[in-house]
Amino acid sequence: MRTDLTDLVGVRHPIVQTGMGWVAGPRLVTATARAGALGILASATMTPEQLRSAVREVRSRTDAPFGVNLRADAGDARERVRIIVEEGVRVASFALAPSRELIAELKEAGVVVVPSVGARRHAEKVAAWGADAVIVQGGEGGGHTGEVATT
Repeated sequence: MRTDLTDLVGVRHPIVQTGMGWVAGPRLVTATARAGALGILASATMTPEQLRSAVREVRSRTDAPFGVNLRADAGDARERVRIIVEEGVRVASFALAPSRELIAELKEAGVVVVPSVGARRHAEKVAAWGADAVIVQGGEGGGHTGEVATT
């Protein structure tokens, strides 16, 4: 199946396995990527060193595209962005909307930027800043985008 999402991130199926803390590690992301969907590593529950190691582990198991999920409010977000860029990760997703500067840094390196949003105005804001796509998420998705449910 070919969609705008499959073309954007280079996967066969328009399915995104989100970066769930303590769940979305190298094994799950590798299996998802091998199946043709977009696997996303959950970096918020990893140290930067663990993140780099996890990215390399996925890369050693598959050449399929995958991504890393970041918390834009993390004190070390810039360091994690640097790891994504240095390691050649295809997609950066965010649990909270990233700053204009983080988006620009990732885009300059050719990384696809996909923040999670819970409101139309947030989608419009990150789109204006250069985000490639958004994941619309309600409160049931970890509570990062507010209390309103997706449905």
